[in-house]
Amino acid sequence: QVQLVESGGGLVQPGGSLRLSCAASGDFFSLNNMGWYRQAPGKQRELVAQIFSSGTINYASSVSGRFTISMDGAKNTASLQMNSLKPEDTAVYYCRVVLAGTGEPHWGKGTLVTVSS
Repeated sequence: QVQLVESGGGLVQPGGSLRLSCAASGDFFSLNNMGWYRQAPGKQRELVAQIFSSGTINYASSVSGRFTISMDGAKNTASLQMNSLKPEDTAVYYCRVVLAGTGEPHWGKGTLVTVSS
């Protein structure tokens, strides 16, 4: 069993900032990577940012330069700092982790981010 607890969503005005956090716990030894995905109404879920235990980071082009992902491998936590938010960033944001060794993916329940004036 793997549990993911997400926090930090909410309502913010355009140009504002939010910080999302994800904490993983349960029956695993270590994580291969942690990431954030989002799904806007009527759209498919998409990758926002992903960070590997090796240090490799991937960003969607739409958030590059505005969002920053970080990970604490010892604590199995990840954060997504979101700056210069735009209305099109409005979505449910999901934390996803992949276990080292097995490659099993696990998803959080999601946290809503609304960017609106």
